[in-house]
Amino acid sequence: MSAGLAVLAGNAGLNPAFDPWLLQRIEDAGLNASAPPHQLWLDGWLVRFSPGKAKRARCVNAVAAGVRPVADKLREAQAVLAAARLPMVLRITPFTQPSNLDAELAARGYGAIDDTRVMAAPSLDRVAPQALPKDLAFETLGHSAMAQAVGTLRGSALAQRQAHAERLAHSPVPFRALAIRRAADGATVACGQSAREADLVGLYDVFVDPSLRGRGLARLLCARLLADAREAGATSAYLQVESDNTAARAVYARLGFADGYGYHYRVRPGDAA
Repeated sequence: MSAGLAVLAGNAGLNPAFDPWLLQRIEDAGLNASAPPHQLWLDGWLVRFSPGKAKRARCVNAVAAGVRPVADKLREAQAVLAAARLPMVLRITPFTQPSNLDAELAARGYGAIDDTRVMAAPSLDRVAPQALPKDLAFETLGHSAMAQAVGTLRGSALAQRQAHAERLAHSPVPFRALAIRRAADGATVACGQSAREADLVGLYDVFVDPSLRGRGLARLLCARLLADAREAGATSAYLQVESDNTAARAVYARLGFADGYGYHYRVRPGDAA
């Protein structure tokens, strides 16, 4: 076993049932897929300052330890986010560097929020797409249409929808978005998208109209996205979901996903994430 693989395999934050290289690739792919046009590097830290709703596009990702003191980098990153009128938020994963950053932030009074699970499916063999009910139909969406559709379902502000559309348009990873429309009135009842990077595909922004949940629409939508990605060459998949979203996690488990690792955010004292 190589030294790098040994370090990854010994990471207590990773599910030992998974190939650690796959989980590292998933973390990289997630960063690529969520890349906003507004970001900069700060001594190993990726500082993102998009005004959108997604925290992963408006936070600090401590990718490498760098050489400068943490206190100096915290101060400079905060200045960047403050100039964009954003709170100081850091994303903490099993890959975060330095490895004691979470403990140091906790000691500084940074609060922990949004416990999230990264679920992975090493194989897409279990994906079996099914037909929609006769009163519903799939429709492919462009970037702006997808941002508007999911923003409407979530009740997002206009500025957040615009930032979402901009991020999709400038993403280094191509996205494919699908909506489920109701034939009677053309209303969007569910939507979601996939981002494929080589043989790895991620599911993003899967959302179902709250009044229609429990009818299997999320499973049908995700199965179709995954099947299409498989036809395009994807062999493994990942997604990110809140740890307490038991309904969604059950849907994903039936599609072959299991927890690979978790992450959370740390928020500077006095800031509202």
